[in-house]
Amino acid sequence: MTSAEGLEVRTAAGAVRGRAEDGLVVFRGIPFAEPPVGEGRFQAPRPVGSWEGSREAYAFGPPPPQESGFQGRAAQPATPTGDDWLTVNVWTPETDPAARRPVMVWIYGGAYKLGHSGSPGYDAQHLARAGDVVVVTLNYRVGIEGFTLLEGAPANRGLLDQVAGLEWVRDNITAFGGDPGQVTVFGESAGAGSVASLLAMPAARGLFRRAVAQSVPGTYFSADLARDIAVELGKEAGLAPVAAALSAVDPRELPAAGERLSARMREYDDRWGQAAPTVTPFAPVVDGEVLPCTPWEALAAGAGRDVDLLVGHNRDEYRLFLALGEHLGRITGEQAAAALRTFAPGPDGERSYREAFPDASPTELFERVQTDWLFNIPSLRLAEAQTAGGGRAHLYELTWPAPGFGGALGACHGLDIPLLFGTYDADLGQLLFAGTGVPDEARALTARFQSAWAGFARTGDPGWPAFEASGRLTQVLDVRAEVRPYPEEVSRRMWEGYDFPALPLLK
Repeated sequence: MTSAEGLEVRTAAGAVRGRAEDGLVVFRGIPFAEPPVGEGRFQAPRPVGSWEGSREAYAFGPPPPQESGFQGRAAQPATPTGDDWLTVNVWTPETDPAARRPVMVWIYGGAYKLGHSGSPGYDAQHLARAGDVVVVTLNYRVGIEGFTLLEGAPANRGLLDQVAGLEWVRDNITAFGGDPGQVTVFGESAGAGSVASLLAMPAARGLFRRAVAQSVPGTYFSADLARDIAVELGKEAGLAPVAAALSAVDPRELPAAGERLSARMREYDDRWGQAAPTVTPFAPVVDGEVLPCTPWEALAAGAGRDVDLLVGHNRDEYRLFLALGEHLGRITGEQAAAALRTFAPGPDGERSYREAFPDASPTELFERVQTDWLFNIPSLRLAEAQTAGGGRAHLYELTWPAPGFGGALGACHGLDIPLLFGTYDADLGQLLFAGTGVPDEARALTARFQSAWAGFARTGDPGWPAFEASGRLTQVLDVRAEVRPYPEEVSRRMWEGYDFPALPLLK
């Protein structure tokens, strides 16, 4: 295990050398595609070239160019710079090709504009060790590089990077002790939106057997909307929204254009509708080719019939964004009414929410409708679409509140990450567990998360009954775990019949 032979693995491109770390062998920064610069800028990922000798795989590859932000700031300082953004990292209990352990491939979130597989919050050692699985994390292009719809470039380049990473896993993971026939792709937030997209993409078919989508965002752009946003991004950069023009700009300078547009997206309410308040000009584009349709439409038509799905959300998703913006308890009645008019479904959506939650404060209404629209109902609807299309799904809701800030954050967006990875003092965990230490309840939930997720990767069963349209059985994750009908039934009824289409260009 710790011998020189056990630390060196031969991939299709060449040998890589990892390190023994507390019972695991860890490989970092292995390229799975050529750096997407020069002729490869804004193009689909290209196969990585081979190398001679043994390549050290000791350090994470550089993050893809991205805006500043909570995740971005945390990821950058300890990582190298350079153009080799498209790399994978592997945590494995052993490198014997005969081991054939289940493989879990993590896709990070970050609003499609932030993130890095080397972020400390995604340290996979605890999950690999506790679950006895091989864990792979990968980088993909974000922001303008990965998701802006540009003339002269394929759509959804960030998703194509993920497909290339999964192809690398298929071709190489046996040498790391993994089973290429037992691959589970899992991700949170934009990572979950990516997982949902992969389920709908012809290019990803057959590359994974199971999928875990944690807090699926409902935001997918129509091609018309994406083109219009690209025009405004081009204006911010002072260039036409075409690949040839933007290729002349250093990739590390372009994120500033996205950041400037994010700051004033509310100016485009009349054109971009529900997309404008999200303050992120990036999302998977339903272009009809790379992503033929929305994930809900694809799954309902049977695209995921051969893939087991585990999907869920946190009860109080949107509260994190209220806290980060210092808006907790400060939302006015006018702001709440505007949010209800913008996001609640149907012509009577605002009235429906007020009648359903008559004692809710403006802040609570503001949070509730955006939690439902952005994460909870899209996640529920993914399970419904999967079962409607003849596939198998399991649903969960996390209700245990983050202990930081006196519990005011509730079971907010992102809480599942430190609980799943056991990284309570890194990245977002530093905020969610601020000043509290790690309570025994959190450690117990981590053990439950890791057992369920690894069990699902191994057998397709996380330990609770499958979701069905009639009973809607849901695993509630809290101090006392229980299986019960979907807990947010009031919201579910209000959203019944809403199909989460690709967001349109209004005019």
